[in-house]
Amino acid sequence: MHGEYKMPGGKLVVIDLDVRDGRLAQVQLSGDFFLEPDSALRAIDAALEGLSARTDEAGFARVIHDALGPDVMMYGISPEAIAAAVHRALQAGHAA
Repeated sequence: MHGEYKMPGGKLVVIDLDVRDGRLAQVQLSGDFFLEPDSALRAIDAALEGLSARTDEAGFARVIHDALGPDVMMYGISPEAIAAAVHRALQAGHAA
């Protein structure tokens, strides 16, 4: 499944994922945003991996926020923007 979200005043957030047994699998975040340190990208993917596909956007955003330490800098992206992209991917998958 594939979802995209353009954060207002920010950058494009792209998420690709599968759903297996009702849970997110093979989550890959990409886009034209910047994260520091680079390891934050892997931390976000890992935080989303295994979550219930029934989680709402606020729940996804909370998990992402909790997975990132205070040293992580996000440029043109937010946990809420990532959550919106995940939600869109899941919606597109249900429509297919």
